[in-house]
Amino acid sequence: MTFLVIANMVGAGVFTTSGFTLQSLGSPAWVVLAWLVAGAIALAGADAYGKLARAMPESGGEYLFLSRAIHPAFGFVAGWISLIAGFSGGIAYAATAFESYLFPETHRPTWISEDAPAIFLIVVTGLLHGVRGRVGVVAQNVVVAIKLGLLVVLLLLAATTLPTHPWGGTSVEGGEGGFPFVAFAQSLVWISFSYLGFNAAVYLTEEAEEPERTVPWALLLGTSTVVVLYLLLNAVFVYANPEAVVGKPDVAALAAQALGGDWFGRLARMTVVIALVTSVFSMMMAAPRVYAKMAADGLLPGVLRFEGDSPRAAIVLQVLLASGLVYWSTLRDLLDYLGLTLSVCAACTVSCLFVPRVRKATTPTPSLVLPGIYVASTLATAGVLAFMKPAQVVGTVLTVATGAIVFIMGRYLPIRPSRQNDRDVPSSE
Repeated sequence: MTFLVIANMVGAGVFTTSGFTLQSLGSPAWVVLAWLVAGAIALAGADAYGKLARAMPESGGEYLFLSRAIHPAFGFVAGWISLIAGFSGGIAYAATAFESYLFPETHRPTWISEDAPAIFLIVVTGLLHGVRGRVGVVAQNVVVAIKLGLLVVLLLLAATTLPTHPWGGTSVEGGEGGFPFVAFAQSLVWISFSYLGFNAAVYLTEEAEEPERTVPWALLLGTSTVVVLYLLLNAVFVYANPEAVVGKPDVAALAAQALGGDWFGRLARMTVVIALVTSVFSMMMAAPRVYAKMAADGLLPGVLRFEGDSPRAAIVLQVLLASGLVYWSTLRDLLDYLGLTLSVCAACTVSCLFVPRVRKATTPTPSLVLPGIYVASTLATAGVLAFMKPAQVVGTVLTVATGAIVFIMGRYLPIRPSRQNDRDVPSSE
């Protein structure tokens, strides 16, 4: 479970976000501070999701929590957001970043068309998880171990250059400027996308041994590990050669090249490629299980349910959606949309802990301090961004609205929520 959390978090966001954040904030120090603040918020969110997993020890994630705690309509919209943004968009983002690192702008072979490597990766991971579920789990664990080892090597090599490398200054040219508080809030929304993988374990709660104990610990341990790793990595990214990475997506490779030359840049590029492969692997394993849970509850067609040890039809659907987003979107477009949409959805999910019957279902009664911090900070940064840049809210509003429409239409179709699963949170009595 801890490996799943780490694999889901260490993905495209950390290797592509800081170039855009540096362009917005204009200072490497502010970028590192933004990653620190966002990491603290993520730890509060991981604690809150662990409390929700103890109250409702079933697979399904946000869909399950909101359905049981509030109403099936809220759960359906959360599942819809997971379908369109969280997983399909996340997989598309990671696969697109994978392609940008695999083939830099000036090194793409003419016989390889744009988007083809990204779509190929999505199809291959879908096949691995669809043919035999256990094969996908084993493959992911092996690749995660390789990824973490290479990231440690990257940091150690960076440390050896500290005495001699001319590290960057306090500011960079080409920043967007503007009101710093708004830029910082926007950066937190972007960075939150990199941290949101902390919720990965709750999608497979029923597949864990002693989930009430193992899932919360996996969330906290995995998130803590990634926060430390992110801070170290991004300090290297933005201080090594800030002028070279500002506004660029492949910040890891550019920073590594500045530190150790071409060979170091190639090592970093290989490391990031492996990291992005594992990110797609982990999301492809978790995503279809949400759709399978919704199908079991009667909110999606029954064909999406499990077949043997894998929800094969749900995996096919996921492959098609993610491939379509790769074809129609860019990295910057996806980052704006995903950061805002997913952070607001996560904040709404954590708010379930404030529902009295959810608290009663957890023994001992959980403290609401950290969940309150997570909800308040997430909604505050999203609110500032929405107020100052309302155009970025359009995608989020459309996603929620279409999910609500689909749910309402489903009330008049043969698909119905099953009476067996349409229940409240289990009582502590």
